[in-house]
Amino acid sequence: MIDVVDVRKSYRSGDRTVDALRGVRCRVPKGRFAFIVGPSGSGKSTLLYLLGALDRPTSGSILVEGQDLTTMSEAEQNAYRRDRVGFIFQSFNLISNLTAVENVLVPFLPRGMTPELKQRAEDLLRDVGLGDRLDHRPYQMSGGEQQRVAIARALIKDPILVLGDEPTGELDSKTGDEIYRILRRLQVQRETTLVVVTHDRRFITPDDLVLEIQDGILKIDDGLLEPEDDLPESMIGFEPGLRRPDVV
Repeated sequence: MIDVVDVRKSYRSGDRTVDALRGVRCRVPKGRFAFIVGPSGSGKSTLLYLLGALDRPTSGSILVEGQDLTTMSEAEQNAYRRDRVGFIFQSFNLISNLTAVENVLVPFLPRGMTPELKQRAEDLLRDVGLGDRLDHRPYQMSGGEQQRVAIARALIKDPILVLGDEPTGELDSKTGDEIYRILRRLQVQRETTLVVVTHDRRFITPDDLVLEIQDGILKIDDGLLEPEDDLPESMIGFEPGLRRPDVV
């Protein structure tokens, strides 16, 4: 489970302070597929990076499976990112001179690869439909195939949380549809919590949790969650059956 409590994030831009997030409070239950949506510059990616301990909030707390990311030391945050979180980015971030299998195993390269890990990487690649691309390098694969490698890389550690930042942003609509079919199937199979930033609401289904951010504030059913609202009793976002943003 993820609990975000009164999180604020501010940046300095010249002589002024930019408030990227302003008192965000939300909960994502374990094993859910959640989307973070909103206009460009609204704070979507900022929140995602905070969940992945890629940055620290200015104030507030973020708890993932009971661990408060904001009180972790730098070494503890590094271990959290390395061992417990999988990342899927828009630009794939594959290493050009490594094969698909080797790219999946990148998180383990500093510690060495075992035959068991190599077999696991190959099984993951087969699971995302790349059984015939195990020894191919990125330049020998399409954009959709490269993103499938990135998905397998994100899952190789059996993470408790997978974070995606516009994972289909560089893909055509047909390939994007296929990537989301793969993500949903693997998320259900592994009961992994998946949080994705997207501009494209057509990928959202009625069973998904939706967190809509506008001007750094979490927007709830056309209203705003007030600081005194009770977090444990509220599912922040849009649950099935409640009114939610139009999915187009």
